[in-house]
Amino acid sequence: MTDQEILSHIDHTLLKAFAPWEDIKKLCEEGIRYKTASVCIPPCYVERIRETFGKQIPICTVIGFPLGYNVTPAKVIETEMAITMGAAEIDMVINITDVKNGRFDAVEQEIRAVKKAAGNHILKVIIEACYLTDEEKVKMCEIITRAGADYIKTSTGFGTGGATMEDILLFKKHIGPNVKMKAAGGVKTKDDLIAFLEAGCDRIGTSSAVSLLAGSGAAGY
Repeated sequence: MTDQEILSHIDHTLLKAFAPWEDIKKLCEEGIRYKTASVCIPPCYVERIRETFGKQIPICTVIGFPLGYNVTPAKVIETEMAITMGAAEIDMVINITDVKNGRFDAVEQEIRAVKKAAGNHILKVIIEACYLTDEEKVKMCEIITRAGADYIKTSTGFGTGGATMEDILLFKKHIGPNVKMKAAGGVKTKDDLIAFLEAGCDRIGTSSAVSLLAGSGAAGY
């Protein structure tokens, strides 16, 4: 697997609460240069990135982030505004409290509502797997498949744990054929990147892939 093949699956990510524009701008420039799948950034920067870089790089942003317990109408409005401002992809956090309370119908209805707001744009559903039992993870695989989301995503990167190979292999067994997988949180070495991609992930969310691979002459740059 070449460095450029790896980079083409990377959501080049900066979601720190204190991220200044200069760091976001640098992230976008790197994403463009190294042809990452997208840049994943806070919603407040979507419009400015679109105005600055146009359509040179797909913009991914986060909804209900990072805790997920926002009310559904707020997530829907966030999604609609993000799309209007120029986002191409949406990464939403589920209402984890609903999962823990066994309110799976509410979780499914919310994902459906956000997917409707996203329309033809990609929707990735963050389940924050570190807080869920295996049974709950399997249930989320089934719900995400039924709700028509495009991806199941392991983590926000802000929880008590990130992506694990065990979770990816579990997802692989239980998601539908139209659902892809995104690993995020703690994926920091080239070996990790390759391992998750070879296990079936289509995307990896990380802030470190470009710095890891650029030094080895990624894509000839």
